[in-house]
Amino acid sequence: MVAIGIDIGGTSIKGAAVTPDGKVLDVFSLPVDKNDNQDQTIDKLIVVLKNYLAEHHYDKSNVLGIGLGIPGSIDSPKGIVSYSNNLKWEDLHIVEKIEKELGIRAKITNDANAATLGEAKFGAGKEYKNLLMVTLGTGVGGGIVIDGKLYEGNEGKGAEIGHSVIVLDGRPCTCGRKGCLEAYASATGLIYDTKIAMEEHKDSLMWKVAEKLGKVDGRVAFEAMRQNDKYAKDVVNNYIKYLGEGLMNFFNVLRPDAVILSGGIANEGDYLVTLLDKYCRDRNFGYNCTPEVKILISKLGYDSGKIGAAALFF
Repeated sequence: MVAIGIDIGGTSIKGAAVTPDGKVLDVFSLPVDKNDNQDQTIDKLIVVLKNYLAEHHYDKSNVLGIGLGIPGSIDSPKGIVSYSNNLKWEDLHIVEKIEKELGIRAKITNDANAATLGEAKFGAGKEYKNLLMVTLGTGVGGGIVIDGKLYEGNEGKGAEIGHSVIVLDGRPCTCGRKGCLEAYASATGLIYDTKIAMEEHKDSLMWKVAEKLGKVDGRVAFEAMRQNDKYAKDVVNNYIKYLGEGLMNFFNVLRPDAVILSGGIANEGDYLVTLLDKYCRDRNFGYNCTPEVKILISKLGYDSGKIGAAALFF
């Protein structure tokens, strides 16, 4: 038996059959055409799925279900995409449509929740019962696992950790609020701070690093810091402060066993973990009386969303 896990992104849709022990089989993908409306996109996905199932001899006798991780505000109990800004989807009854066309059960969840479930069951978090996952990409996404189960909140719309406020009346966020963690701790926020520092300090090594990389991205400040550039060090330390304070808020509310970092900035790996771990240790609530939270880097990478979406059926 397998489950089909599908990770829907702004530019492409990727899927695979996944076994109950987390092994990925028979991957497939299709591009997302920005000119298509939501129904046209789902119609194309259903055609691809029909061909995929036939080619690999999958049907309701050996497929537990089809799980989908989708960005945006997801009403998972009802199987509806309430609103997805990146995809321009609204009030999409996707589960009903897939089940009607394919005759196989379907479930949906937010894409960050899917990635969290994948890491919790088969990745970096499989040894822990209580987890927080934070995705550090264009935005800041997140997921929560409590007692081994995905916590989604009312209508499946909880765990939006990127939109917790860490700076009152701070930077505008894409959600419409000000001072959100996402505005400071995302790759977008880090790039913003890097560019400001570069403009203020023309002698910074960040200029040479950015030229070598071909653009200013989330790696520039970290790479220049490793080369002992003091201005880059200020940028990175400031980033660690924002991310660390955001994490500490959730540590104090949830006190999970571990937090898993994923996304582009998490590619800094042990270097990021070392800086962040020290920051959080120094500010651990309760000092020696409160358990510290283990900081981990995701292991499943870009497969976590597909695996987690499939794991909705395991």
